[in-house]
Amino acid sequence: MSVTTKDAPVLAPRPSGGVVQSVKDSLVVAKRNLIRMARIPEMLIFGLIQPIMFVVLFTYVFGGSISIGGSTDPQLYKEFLMAGIFAQTVTFATAGAGAGIADDMHKGLIDRFRSLPMARGAVLTGRTLADLVQTSLTLVVLAGVALLVGWRTHENIGKVLCGFLLLLLLGYAFSWIGALIGLSVRTPEAATSGGLIWLFPLTFISNAFVPVTNMPTFLQHVAEWNPFSATVAGARQLFGNTMPGLPKSVTGAWPMEHPVLASVLWSILIIAVFRTLAVRKYRSATA
Repeated sequence: MSVTTKDAPVLAPRPSGGVVQSVKDSLVVAKRNLIRMARIPEMLIFGLIQPIMFVVLFTYVFGGSISIGGSTDPQLYKEFLMAGIFAQTVTFATAGAGAGIADDMHKGLIDRFRSLPMARGAVLTGRTLADLVQTSLTLVVLAGVALLVGWRTHENIGKVLCGFLLLLLLGYAFSWIGALIGLSVRTPEAATSGGLIWLFPLTFISNAFVPVTNMPTFLQHVAEWNPFSATVAGARQLFGNTMPGLPKSVTGAWPMEHPVLASVLWSILIIAVFRTLAVRKYRSATA
């Protein structure tokens, strides 16, 4: 007489330690991603090329032909433009975040992470924090290029730093959108395409590159309620780059009247919504 027994299923140990453990796990994953980025410097280099090209092209090609407050002075356009270029740079990092997570999914790393005793959101939080560090480095270099082509701030260093923090907060918020896209597609290529296709209308139907005064009326409303526009206007205000001849708002939109507060609220809302969706997707995603 023989007795057969079934092996008990091996379950991943449950994480313990609450918030503290979650922070530790997130920092470990962030360190892993930063080491990976350091070993592939081309990622940072190629990430710098596009924004630098935008700075040079918009400054020297369009700088004398776009009217800002009734003036076509190239120096005025430089001060108007740079906050928009900075904001575009931090939001375009969304595509890289999505592609990185999709690549981890494709290689099966996400499944391995889920088998470890880690906080559920640590993998995604660590990834977005690493992307935030990379975006910060890109923004420092881009600010240096902007100074070389003639951009100047007119506020104290504290407000200028707050302007850059406002931009980074938006970039961090958008990286959670990238995380959700990366978990929802099958390949890194699809994540890159999906991360960029909606960013172009978002960034161009805004106050980033031209004043909204000459847009059709319905686009003026869209542009002034655009969270991207709020961050651009808030950064301009903190940099001291507001244009005397331009009204704060054409349509009376609240975000344009209070751009710094509106930008913070938009970013917090985006983080709250898309972090929740991304973590939920992470639990059920399969490679």
